Amino acid sequence: GFSTFSGGFVGVDIFFVISGYLITTILLKQMANGTYTLADFYERRARRLLPALLLVILSTYPFAWILMLPDFLQNFGQSVVATLLFSNNILLAKTSGYWDLESNFKPLLHTWSLGVEEQFYIVFPLILSAIWRFKRHWQLTSIALIGIASIMAAEQGWRNSPAVSFYLPTTRAWELMAGCAAAYLRPSQHTLDDALSGLGLLGILSAVFLYDSSTPSPSLYMALPVLGTVLILLSSRPGTVAFRLLSIRPMIGIGLISYSVYLWHQPIMALTRV
Repeated sequence: GFSTFSGGFVGVDIFFVISGYLITTILLKQMANGTYTLADFYERRARRLLPALLLVILSTYPFAWILMLPDFLQNFGQSVVATLLFSNNILLAKTSGYWDLESNFKPLLHTWSLGVEEQFYIVFPLILSAIWRFKRHWQLTSIALIGIASIMAAEQGWRNSPAVSFYLPTTRAWELMAGCAAAYLRPSQHTLDDALSGLGLLGILSAVFLYDSSTPSPSLYMALPVLGTVLILLSSRPGTVAFRLLSIRPMIGIGLISYSVYLWHQPIMALTRV
């Protein structure tokens, strides 16, 4: 609701890049060391995400039951089931424009991005296991091809069915693949690191301040914050301006509580509006 930060929604695009980078880095290390197992990977992801998510859902339910009218409550119940199945993004894509419920009144609207992330967690380790036997550059080529197909789908999606395209993993996969590709690119320290990481930070901030609700998402417009995030991941080394800005105590503090704040903000604001 702050017009100055009208492009703040690109935070989710940044999040997908970081998630792809982090998961691929972990998987590549474990596969190289021979310590990778699919069960261990899923167990770690579940311990990371589920406890806080379940607490938020359980805390939200009684307030929704007391405050909501039947249609809204029915939609909320469906969202609970879909969220627990990590598919709220699919529910939102299917019901977009049909239920005609204002998104501001949906307490679990924000869990769509967790759905995309979990669907990535399910599929990508299997893909990486399948291509692991090939040489590194072929693995990277495979990731790039998935990304290209996804961004082509995103470009078609926002033109034909923007509300549906917004939630689908197929149109978001290229952002995750950008992070995955970055995990394969481990450049040595370079004299241009300061400029490149600064350019990445500028790209993200430009999107936050210049984009608004009329900016198609996901689309090629999102390449600005996505590539900005990649540049920071690859070039933000100790001593660079971007590193110093992102490692000050308040920024680290925000990072540490970001998942919890993200989970709580939408239920609190939506139920207040209800």
